[in-house]
Amino acid sequence: MDSEWRVHEPCRSPFDPCPPRVYAYVVPPNQYITVQPPGLKQFSPREALRRGTLWPDLYSPYERPVRGGYAT
Repeated sequence: MDSEWRVHEPCRSPFDPCPPRVYAYVVPPNQYITVQPPGLKQFSPREALRRGTLWPDLYSPYERPVRGGYAT
């Protein structure tokens, strides 16, 4: 799994008849970079428009998770 993906398995009772359901979710990079430091690498203008951000450090492609909660 990518470092941006997190997995959460909720606590359950030993008497719970249902199997545990594991959740996977994405933590966006802007949660780690709160203030943009000077001198960050930049995409070219055309590439920035295609990717939706000027800075590669803030780029996070979304991959549709497969059934079962994990990314492809």
